[in-house]
Amino acid sequence: MLEDMNNDKNGLTEEVGTDKLSDDELFEHQRFVADPKQKPIRIDKFLMDRMLKVSRNRIQNAIHAGAIKVNDKVVKPNFKIKPGHVVTLVLQEPPRELSEVIPQDIPLDIRFEDDDVMVVHKPAGMVVHPGVGVYEGTLVNALVYYFKNYQLPVKEGNYYDRPGLVHRIDKDTSGLLLIAKNDAAMTHLSKQFFDHSIERKYVALVWGEPEEDNGTIDLPIGRDPKNPVLKKAFIEGESGKDAITHFKVLERLYYVSLVECQLETGRTHQIRVHMKSLGHPLFSDARYGGDRIVKGTVFTKYKQFVENCFKILPRQALHAKSIGFVHPVTGEKMYFESDLPEDFQAVLTKWRNYVAGRKELM
Repeated sequence: MLEDMNNDKNGLTEEVGTDKLSDDELFEHQRFVADPKQKPIRIDKFLMDRMLKVSRNRIQNAIHAGAIKVNDKVVKPNFKIKPGHVVTLVLQEPPRELSEVIPQDIPLDIRFEDDDVMVVHKPAGMVVHPGVGVYEGTLVNALVYYFKNYQLPVKEGNYYDRPGLVHRIDKDTSGLLLIAKNDAAMTHLSKQFFDHSIERKYVALVWGEPEEDNGTIDLPIGRDPKNPVLKKAFIEGESGKDAITHFKVLERLYYVSLVECQLETGRTHQIRVHMKSLGHPLFSDARYGGDRIVKGTVFTKYKQFVENCFKILPRQALHAKSIGFVHPVTGEKMYFESDLPEDFQAVLTKWRNYVAGRKELM
C-alpha cells in the first residue's frame, strides 16, 4: 500500500508507469476526508501530511496513473483539496497485508550465491520491487519464491516489499544487483554503500561525443520543479542531494559514444540525469530526451537508421556491468562482471557498422 512505501532517502524509489487505471475491478485502499475547515491545498501536499514515509514523487506518480481520486474522479497533481473532499487510493488489486509479497516462480539469473550474499543479473523491463499498482512480476517476487520459507533481511528504513535488497536499478536498466541473505550481511553491505566503497560500473550509450576522454560530474540531484516525475541536476547550493559520477569514454561513434560510468553516490536516475546535464542524454531514454535524434544529419536514411535502433532498443541504453564489494563474512574482495544484453549489443553493432560505412565513403 502507498502509505508503507519508502521515501527517496534510501535511494530506492521505483519508477511507476503513467498509464491510467481502468474503472473495472478497482479496490479502495485508503480514504481521507478533508476537514470542514480545510484551507485549499494541493492534493500532493494534503496527502504527504497524512501518509508518512511517502515521497511527493510517489504520490504524484500515483495521481498521474489515476490511482488517486477525489470524489471518485481522477484529478491532476495541482488539484486543490477543499472542505469535504473525499480522497481515495484505488488500485486494481484488493488490499493486502503489509507483510505479504506474492511468491512467484520467476527464473533468476544467479551469478553467485553463498550463505550470506547473492549476485543476480536483472533483465531490462523487470521492476526490482513492488510499488503502486505493481504487486507481481518483480525481482522481489522471484526472490521470495526462491527462498521460500527463508526470511530475507530488510534494510533499516525499508518496508515489506524490499526483502534482501541493498540497492536497486531502474526497471529498464539491465545488470547486476547485490542481495543480502541475512541481517549481518545487510548491515555490512549497507555500510559499504554508505561509505561509497562499493564499486559499481555501468556502460551507457549516449548522444554526442564528450569533449574529454574522462571526467567527473559533481552536481546535486533533486526533483525537477517543473516536472516532479523527473530528476534534475542542480548547481551546488541550489537544491538536491550530493551526487558524483565518474565517466570514461570507451568508444566514439560520430553521433553517439559508448561510456563507462562509475558511481560514487547512488541517487535515483543518477547517470541518466548527469549525462543529460552535459548535453549527452542516454540513447533511447524517453524520460530524459534521448528517444529523439539529438545529433546527426538531416538525411532520411539516417533518420530511418536511428528509428530502427530505437525499435531494437526501446529503453535507455544503460547496463550495470560490474559490482565489487568486500564479503561481509570472509573479508574477501569480490568482483563480478556481466556482458551487454543482446538488445544493447545489437544497437552498438549497428552504430559501429554505420561508422565503418562512413569511413569507406571518405
